[in-house]
Amino acid sequence: MNRVSAADEVLDVVDRDDRVTGQAPRGEVYARGLIHRCVFVQATDVRGRIFVHRRTASKLVFPSHYDMFVGGVLGTGESYARAALREAEEELGVTGLPQPAPLFKFLYEGPGGAWWSYVHEVRCELPVAPQESEVDWHTYLSPEELDRRVADGEWAWVPDGLEAYRRLREFRRRLPL
Repeated sequence: MNRVSAADEVLDVVDRDDRVTGQAPRGEVYARGLIHRCVFVQATDVRGRIFVHRRTASKLVFPSHYDMFVGGVLGTGESYARAALREAEEELGVTGLPQPAPLFKFLYEGPGGAWWSYVHEVRCELPVAPQESEVDWHTYLSPEELDRRVADGEWAWVPDGLEAYRRLREFRRRLPL
């Protein structure tokens, strides 16, 4: 079977208002810094610990960096909700995951480019078997341990994930009790 490389996958290109303006292969989208769409899913276990992983060295963006979200780019015509479930199940290596809950969307602009980022959350009660092509290492960390790991600077975190994490913490602080 002839498998398409990640760089050849066609993505929707969007504007600063998240309106589709065209399509282009992922490699071209990254090379030209075109705005596209991405989902972030924070997966927690039954104890409320957060799934954390190190990306593989073969990733096109932020190889070998740590992340506290699973997720990825949306394919052409794909909805954020569909991509959130697809990406979470793929990266966690599970089937039958509940639909991730959408929380908020923001335009990430920083190292690696610019993309609309829709943050979701899901509780995963299934045993995970992360996708080897995406995940080199994984664990679950308590929110306090994750905060400590982020603050101590010892791990190289993906910059878009750090931005999403910062915004998620602020989002949760503003929720009514």
